[in-house]
Amino acid sequence: MIKILIVDDDPLVSSSLKVILDSEDDIEVADTLSSGAEAVEYARKHTPDVIVMDIRMDGMNGLEAAEKMLAGDPDIKVLFLTTFLDDEYINKALKIGAKGYIIKQDCKALADSCRAVSKGQIVFGGKIVDRLPDLLNRKEQFDYAKYGIGDKEKQLIELVADGLSNKEIADTMFLSEGTVRNMMSQVLSKLDLRDRTQLACFYYQKIKP
Repeated sequence: MIKILIVDDDPLVSSSLKVILDSEDDIEVADTLSSGAEAVEYARKHTPDVIVMDIRMDGMNGLEAAEKMLAGDPDIKVLFLTTFLDDEYINKALKIGAKGYIIKQDCKALADSCRAVSKGQIVFGGKIVDRLPDLLNRKEQFDYAKYGIGDKEKQLIELVADGLSNKEIADTMFLSEGTVRNMMSQVLSKLDLRDRTQLACFYYQKIKP
């Protein structure tokens, strides 16, 4: 069962999201909170699989809360659900290590997004993906050889950036999941990155033309 924490200062939104998620057989809403400060405190005591959080809230906003939570535990999975396609918000969400950013108009895809994020995948709504290249500073010609990155590893990086899971990458590259995990570890080590979220951000910042 995937346990979800909902953080939104609009009680109507929270209750609606709870109804949507609780209707799924494999998802359970563990709690609903109304502020970023409450979310930070909750995360210190509990371990929900995914935190679905709004950005604009009174007091500590969602971005500030996520940054505090991830500083304490980088394995926390935050999925931002907001009405705002604000470039600054999206860029900040990427940099602090959020696992996803979707807009509330796409809430029909929320359950699937939560499932993906719970597995460590990165989820961005279609409108967000379209904006990523313009939001992040990229180098047009990335020198893979400088980091000892081969063709297979280059393909793996691109597939991670596309949001594929290890199993999907293994199927695409005709490799075992174990080989993919080993290759992932090698790539992260070569680029001095912590996890696949940072790898995806690195791709959009430094590699994607």
